Amino acid sequence: MVVLKSTREIEAMATAGRITAQILKEMGEIAKPGATTYDIDQFAASRCKDLRVKAAFKGQYGFPASVCISVNEEVVHGIPSKKRVLKEGDIVGCDFGVIIDGWYGDSARTFGVGKINTEAEKLLKVTEESLFKGIEMCTVENRLFDIGHSIQNYVESFGYSVVREFVGHGIGKSLHEDPQVPNYGPKGKGIPLKSGMVLAIEPMINVGGAQVRVLKDGWTAVTVDGSLSAHFEHTIAITDAGPRILTTLG
Repeated sequence: MVVLKSTREIEAMATAGRITAQILKEMGEIAKPGATTYDIDQFAASRCKDLRVKAAFKGQYGFPASVCISVNEEVVHGIPSKKRVLKEGDIVGCDFGVIIDGWYGDSARTFGVGKINTEAEKLLKVTEESLFKGIEMCTVENRLFDIGHSIQNYVESFGYSVVREFVGHGIGKSLHEDPQVPNYGPKGKGIPLKSGMVLAIEPMINVGGAQVRVLKDGWTAVTVDGSLSAHFEHTIAITDAGPRILTTLG
């Protein structure tokens, strides 16, 4: 069942979203050569404590950290480690959220570590742009699969592929609510979009094939062909005036 949010509830989610965006931005500033993924996770945990919010992912389904941190060919759900040292040219995806007064914020960005090559730069640019292509479809005259159709069309025009196994989702008092929001699909299909829906839209895009596999840790998903993958995400409220991005500093 899709739970529609009131204007007051969307404002509460926007508070969670702003803090999510703030901490995520700060994570990008410390994702430098020589830092470990554990360092980034511990920084985020410390900032949650400072700001008196709860890290949304810690303990969620048994996940052991505050941030999902995925490097290069890792697609999503990477577990931070003291052994994973970032180096010049890496790309690192940070998926993060907070809970405030029971409401969730959820966002992801992929950062370049130091100077990255042109292929990685292009992947990050196209993936982030595809997210905004999906957000543009979040209007009351559209249907659910219009979001993924717009994302898919855009990234495939660059020869990239859309991961199928992991999708976006509704969000509110729970991290994962109905409906699921695929990053692909047929135009004009799916449930009608309604004012009050709040969705986490999160394209995961690969340079190579779409196929992924999960490592022995039971969490980290990687591209089967070893190609680079990028991940961007925003929490979006659908309103009568159009889409509103909740996970922004603005």
